[in-house]
Amino acid sequence: MDLLYFAWVREAVGTGQETVEPPAGVETIAALIDWLATRSPGHAEAFREPARLRAAIDQQFVPLDAALGSAREVAIFPPVTGG
Repeated sequence: MDLLYFAWVREAVGTGQETVEPPAGVETIAALIDWLATRSPGHAEAFREPARLRAAIDQQFVPLDAALGSAREVAIFPPVTGG
């Protein structure tokens, strides 16, 4: 699956995009975030406070407990603010 990172998440991870194949058992956005946090120190920093994150699956906003299903793209980003 393709992962997209935005704002300070991208800065901490060190890239705006990567392709991963999560292991068996990673079935929700929350589980994906937990697994991603183990990939590098930058990932650990970006994902240490999951409650501060928002996500989209195939360009549709979803809660962190949403099932990944057959997601092709997952975006992870801080809350969006308007102005």
